[in-house]
Amino acid sequence: MTQLPGLLDIEAIRKDFPLLDRVVHDGKKIVYLDNAATSQKPRQVLDALNEYYEQHNANVHRGVHVLAEEATALYEGARDKVAAFINAPSRDEVIFTKNASESLNLVANMLGWADEPYRVDRETEIAITEMEHHSNIVPWQLLSQRTGAKLKWFGLTDDGRLDLSNIEEVITEKTKIVSFTLVSNIMGTVNPVEAIVRRAQDVGALVLIDASQAAPHMPLDVQALGADFVAFTGHKMCGPTGIGVLWGRQELLEDLPPFLGGGEMIETVSMHASTYAPAPHKFEAGTPPIAQAVGLGAAVDYLSAIGMDKIAAHEHAITEYAIKRLAEVPDLRIIGPTTAEDRGAAISFVLGDIHPHDVGQVLDEQGIAVRVGHHCARPVCLRYGIPATTRASFYLYSSPAEVDALIDGLEHVRNFFG
Repeated sequence: MTQLPGLLDIEAIRKDFPLLDRVVHDGKKIVYLDNAATSQKPRQVLDALNEYYEQHNANVHRGVHVLAEEATALYEGARDKVAAFINAPSRDEVIFTKNASESLNLVANMLGWADEPYRVDRETEIAITEMEHHSNIVPWQLLSQRTGAKLKWFGLTDDGRLDLSNIEEVITEKTKIVSFTLVSNIMGTVNPVEAIVRRAQDVGALVLIDASQAAPHMPLDVQALGADFVAFTGHKMCGPTGIGVLWGRQELLEDLPPFLGGGEMIETVSMHASTYAPAPHKFEAGTPPIAQAVGLGAAVDYLSAIGMDKIAAHEHAITEYAIKRLAEVPDLRIIGPTTAEDRGAAISFVLGDIHPHDVGQVLDEQGIAVRVGHHCARPVCLRYGIPATTRASFYLYSSPAEVDALIDGLEHVRNFFG
């Protein structure tokens, strides 16, 4: 096996992930390189989910029986774990949602309904970037259409970086919210948070960071980021689907209106009016994703035990090796940064004039799982004049041998299409 500096004990880690032993297509062991779409789950998370359903299943909070109290303790305990994982000043700043998309929509809707000084209206502006996932574009388009606010965005350089040359034109005194991804899901670009946050703060704009591709892969400190809101999702970081997180500054959560109404988020209700519970419950209407939160808490435990700094170092080494090996493939063009500097572990590419869907299908026949398409980032594909890309994305259990398998698979694709 190829030895790279900074690698984790891959063999030991892979033993925790049952699916990685899966055999597909004529006895081929799966090579899972679709981690930017979703990660695999370790036994520790699967066991936590099973134990919850087998031993503790009940609705949370108001119940006084033993199961309700146990379920509540597990659910709120998961909130404590997430708060510590992201260095939140208060556990009450951690809101559970069903995914990052809901977290981003939650903020967009709050600002559309808010009073001054947070209200977005026809006199104000919203700033995003051209590299966003659709989940961080469409909610702002909807808000712009509904309120009349002007939507503006940063463009991209030829090498897959944000073009901040016009930052004072994109973020102005009219800007109410700047929302951008920390790490691009299609190109892997790690964005310059400090410069964007500093400009936003200079003009009094709020900042929302989509950390969906950051939280699983690197240390995430919401206080160090300097943002007002941070969103991410559980299923990309070894947790189950159906659970996401929105972190927000306490004073903002107190001032902003709720997104959804119903049980759990209220303080008192009459037929004339209602008052709301304090955050985080103010933003968690109805029965929450209890088991999913428990699973996310177990995932946080798992990742924290390994160390996010060590995971980041492992992925940097794998990504650097993958970029080097991909450079050996004739007619292959990486879309985005072509070095491992300031980039994450997702690499998108095109292979000559072979359609990415065909690339993905032939790789699948070799047992190699990649993602094809525009990756919910179609404006990036439009920017670079391509219909789609093939994306290989790595995680803490990815190995140099899997990179080598990808390169061999691409050679097979080239031979297949002549």
